[in-house]
Amino acid sequence: MAVGVIVRTGGGTEHPGKMTLFVFLTCLVASSGGLIFGYDIGISGGVTSMDSFLSRFFPSVYRQQMADSSTNQYCKFDSQLLTLFTSSLYWAALLSSFLASTVTRMFGRKWSMFAGGITFLLGSAFNGAAMNILMLILGRGRRPVFLTVLHACAQAVPLYLSEMAPARLRGTLNIGFQLMITVGIFAANLINYGTASIKGGWGWRVSLGLAAVPAVIITVGSLVLPDTPNSLIERGHDEEANAMLRKIRGTEDVRAEYDDLVAASDEAKSVHHPWSNILQRKYRPQLTMAVLIPCFQQLTGINVIMFYAPVLFKTIGFGSEASLASAVITGMVMVFGTFVSIATVDKLGRRALFLQGGAQMLASQLVVGTLIALKFGIGGVATDHHSALHLLLRCSLCMVMGASGVAGAERDLPLEIRSAGQSITVSVNMFFTFLIAQVFLTALCHLKFGLFYFFAGWVAIMTAFIAFFLPETKSVPIEEIILVWKNHWFWSKFISDEDVHVGNSCRIEHDPKLRSAWRWMAA
Repeated sequence: MAVGVIVRTGGGTEHPGKMTLFVFLTCLVASSGGLIFGYDIGISGGVTSMDSFLSRFFPSVYRQQMADSSTNQYCKFDSQLLTLFTSSLYWAALLSSFLASTVTRMFGRKWSMFAGGITFLLGSAFNGAAMNILMLILGRGRRPVFLTVLHACAQAVPLYLSEMAPARLRGTLNIGFQLMITVGIFAANLINYGTASIKGGWGWRVSLGLAAVPAVIITVGSLVLPDTPNSLIERGHDEEANAMLRKIRGTEDVRAEYDDLVAASDEAKSVHHPWSNILQRKYRPQLTMAVLIPCFQQLTGINVIMFYAPVLFKTIGFGSEASLASAVITGMVMVFGTFVSIATVDKLGRRALFLQGGAQMLASQLVVGTLIALKFGIGGVATDHHSALHLLLRCSLCMVMGASGVAGAERDLPLEIRSAGQSITVSVNMFFTFLIAQVFLTALCHLKFGLFYFFAGWVAIMTAFIAFFLPETKSVPIEEIILVWKNHWFWSKFISDEDVHVGNSCRIEHDPKLRSAWRWMAA
């Protein structure tokens, strides 16, 4: 059956513009917001492995982990209150995710980043001056009044980068946010290693208080950052938007792009029911990916390494200093893995990185579980397998490298369901991040080495799902991705011929993948 195509001009148009120094500097400052989140992720694991911190706030855990090796090593850090210190940030982010997009739209990307920086400044002050557990958790969760702006900052930074960058460099500049997160994790691990040796037992205050440094960078930086043309148009400042577009593109020839931005803004305002739209049958592929991919990413166990690396290394037999040093090495490998993903994603595609990373993580989790079983058995009493410790570290590093490709995968959502799809993805991600952070130490106590086989099982399920159900969308514009779904062996049954609307017929003519999909549908 032949299919009619509705052509919308501008879908794949390359607008004039270049990478100006102004754009580079503004994107550099904006991406520094990732340092905040990376630092917050990496700092808690190192702090919770410090004896001075545990003895002050979690004395029962301190006594458990100071017991000799004849006791059950799997349970030495088992404490729901201890894990709440780490996970409280993520239930806060989960609650705030429902209002974050509204805050970003109302106040703009710039002021959302400013408010997020202030939020983290307050949180670092609470944590650094904490006198009891309540202050620790309030500093970590940032009090309910600040939850929305916290998560608005997380959404605003990548959005700001996407809107400021020229189209052909959008992916490269936007991944700078992910890179800054890994740099923040590495910096936190390095600082923990240094502050643990401070005499007097107050090094943990320095670690928690230094979260103010990246917060100051994004807070001060946001004051000098310009608003994006998209944000200015959304709030009715059309002339300012036109002037800003000329400045960031380095050319006066911006009329076509400006008209596209205005049209996109008008179209976005016309979308009144994104939540009912996403439940329609034709959007079943996007809804499935928005739920399952972030779920799978968290159930692979990679966040165990990011949150609890020093605690995990200390559990399996490393000393206090060696466990913090191992976390530093892990952070370095994470940064390196992100650079590798940046260099290869445009050549290999995100699906290929997902499959390669899944295979690498699966092998690593199986080996880690087996080595821990050999060292501790079921009873959790350590045996003299010292050589296994170094192999465990190597496998953990291999798992982190594999996760760099998996964590970088994205979902492409059409405009009419974008806000709902993003909210679903973020909410699912935050929920399972909170769940894993909260239950890991208890699960390790009860499942023992089997916990890593549990993670390996989910990695296998994720990899199989990606192999069979996620098509490659490399170099395909968002408005034309429906052709890829329509050509898929499974998802094609959910998309009727009438649902296919293609933005640029010329693009189809010159893209072999889209041309093949079109001919398949027209047959």
